[in-house]
Amino acid sequence: MNLTKRDDFQEALVKNLIIVILGIVINCINGIIVLTFCKNSVFHSDSRYILYMNLVVNDMILIYVSVTLYVLTYIYPNLNALMCCILVMTGSTTRKNTTIILASMAIERYIAICKPLRHAQICTVRRTYIIIALTWGVGFVPALVDVIIVLATQPIGFFSKGVFCFPPILYNTRYHAENVKVVQALYMSFVWLTLIYTYFMIFRTARSAKRDTASAKKAQNTILLHGAQLLLSMLSYITPLFNVVLISFFPIHRSKITFLNYLITNIIPRLLSPLIYSVRDQKFAKHMSQYYSCKVILFKGGLKRRRLKCSSKRVCSLKG
Repeated sequence: MNLTKRDDFQEALVKNLIIVILGIVINCINGIIVLTFCKNSVFHSDSRYILYMNLVVNDMILIYVSVTLYVLTYIYPNLNALMCCILVMTGSTTRKNTTIILASMAIERYIAICKPLRHAQICTVRRTYIIIALTWGVGFVPALVDVIIVLATQPIGFFSKGVFCFPPILYNTRYHAENVKVVQALYMSFVWLTLIYTYFMIFRTARSAKRDTASAKKAQNTILLHGAQLLLSMLSYITPLFNVVLISFFPIHRSKITFLNYLITNIIPRLLSPLIYSVRDQKFAKHMSQYYSCKVILFKGGLKRRRLKCSSKRVCSLKG
C-alpha cells in the first residue's frame, strides 16, 4: 500500500495502471478457468478440480479487494471505517484461505498417490465441499476477531469516521498485534508441516512404486509449486521488515520500494495458480483449448454461412 503522499501525478498514474492492468489480466485468466470448469461436467465429480476452483475463486476475490484498496489509497485515502473494515475483512479472509487451500490440495494429492484405493471413498464431492466451507470459516474467524477487538476498544462512532484504509492503521492495538502473531504462527506451521509431510510421503511412494511413477513425480512437482506459491505469499508477512531495511539504505526511493514489495507479495503469487493446473494439467488444458477453439470455429462458421446466404439472395434477386 501507498503510505506516502510524495508520488507525483505521473508516478502515481503509472503505478495504479500497472496494478489495475495486472489485476484485470489475472482475473480474466482465472475467469476463463472458472468458465471452463463450469462448462465441463467431467470436472464436477473430481475433488482435485473442485479444490482448485475454490483456490481460483479465492484468488479472484483477493485480487479484486487488494487492487481496490491500493487504488483507494491514492484517489480516496480517507475511507469510511465501516467500509474499510468490510474490505479488510474480505482481504484477510481470502489471504488466509490461500494457505489452507494449498494444504488441503496437498493432502488430496497425498491420498491420490499414497492411498489410491481409498481416494474415491475419502475424497468424495460432498466431503470436498464440506472442507471448502470449513476453509472459509477458519479463514474468517481471525478477521472477525480483529473487528471484535475494534468494537471492544473503540467507540461505536469510530465506524462513521474516515480512516486511511490500511490494516496496521485500522487495527493498531496491542491485541491486534498479538492476534496476528498467534494466527500467523498457527496457520504457517500447519501448512508447512502439511506440505513437507505430503511431499516426502509422495517422494517415498514414487521411489518404491514399480509403476505409475510419472503421476507421483507430477504430484511432487505440484506440491513444490504450492510451496513456491506459499513462500511468495509469506513474503507479505515480512514486507514491513523489507521496507525498513531497504528504505534505510535507499530513502529517496521509499515509494518505489513499497510499490515493488506490494507487487511481488500480493499480485505476482496469484499468477502461479493458473500455471499449476490450467497449463501443466493436460486434462484441464485440453478442455480449455477445445472449448474456446470450438467457439471460434462456430463463430467463424456462422459468419461464413450468413455471408453465403446474403450472396445467394443477391444472386437470386438479380436473376429475378
